Amino acid sequence: MVSNQPPPKDCMPSEYAVKLLEEVSEWQNTTTIILHGGSVFEFKGVFPKGELAHGFYNLKGNTGFEGHLNLGKIAGIYFQDKLHRGTESYAFVFKDSSGGCLFKIFVGRDASGQLYGSQKAAFLAYQKHYSCGETR
Repeated sequence: MVSNQPPPKDCMPSEYAVKLLEEVSEWQNTTTIILHGGSVFEFKGVFPKGELAHGFYNLKGNTGFEGHLNLGKIAGIYFQDKLHRGTESYAFVFKDSSGGCLFKIFVGRDASGQLYGSQKAAFLAYQKHYSCGETR
């Protein structure tokens, strides 16, 4: 599950990925962004629950969002905190050992576009605990 690379000093270590993913699956809607081959895939909804098997965290959703996360590729989880189109935006950024983005999970918004307060508070608590932030 843990990468062979030591975790960067300014992020949540990869061994906390499952704990974080389990917590996020209990939240209301979030937005998950997957970057691959120059394309951007976006899922808005509840992040699916998963289970560990054969080195993967297997997502089993009821909404059509499923997959298999290779936990060994996650080197660290960064905290993105920036304005997006003039509004605050927060995301957990899962990166590989070369610094590439594997995927992001953004704090969700309600029907009026407001951030869910409980998600924002949880994100900020993780960010404060791991003393890191990314503003790009």
